Amino acid sequence: MIDPVKHEVMADMRVYQASTRVFKAFLLVWHRLKIHGAKNIPDRGGVLIASNHASFLDPPVVGVGYRGRPIHFMARDTLWNSKFGSWWMDHVGCIPVSRGTGDMKALKLTIKALKEGKVVSMFPEGTRTEDGELQEAKGGIGFIIEKSGCNVVPAYIDGSFQAYPKGAKWIKPKKLTISYGKPITREDFQALGSGREAYGKYAALIMQRIADLKNKAD
Repeated sequence: MIDPVKHEVMADMRVYQASTRVFKAFLLVWHRLKIHGAKNIPDRGGVLIASNHASFLDPPVVGVGYRGRPIHFMARDTLWNSKFGSWWMDHVGCIPVSRGTGDMKALKLTIKALKEGKVVSMFPEGTRTEDGELQEAKGGIGFIIEKSGCNVVPAYIDGSFQAYPKGAKWIKPKKLTISYGKPITREDFQALGSGREAYGKYAALIMQRIADLKNKAD
């Protein structure tokens, strides 16, 4: 069960580091993971890593691709339903999100983490793609960006759809690559305007930067 009074996003570094080591070993051996542009992620300050979403492999790939600081993932709240799932998700610092409800608690927790200078990862598309192509960003990311004042690092994962698409029963040994782009700064977003009417522009800019990374990978 999700802790109803959770007010802090904090990873237990022993659990987090052990988990990323296991994921890294698997991704290197089974998927020959390649990482590009991790140096684009700032070493300090609130950073939101925004990636395409094609597979359940995507969170481990993002987490292994950058290990300079813990990455706190926004994840659907059903992953807390089991006793072990709840323990593990809390200890690696994940943020539970109730899908389709405009979960303000999750948004506020994410904004708080970013203001505290932490790294958060989210998938602007909201859910895994059905065909491997990029989707439009869902609402919420613009609100988070404006209220937190964070930098956004776009990322593109290549190969996860081929390896483990939605509905697949087995993980195929396909090559995976993650590319992190240059940060989109607070000033970049402010140039597009402010308030609710600008949130869609923020989201569109992020998806365009992710598409640019995809085009370079093709």
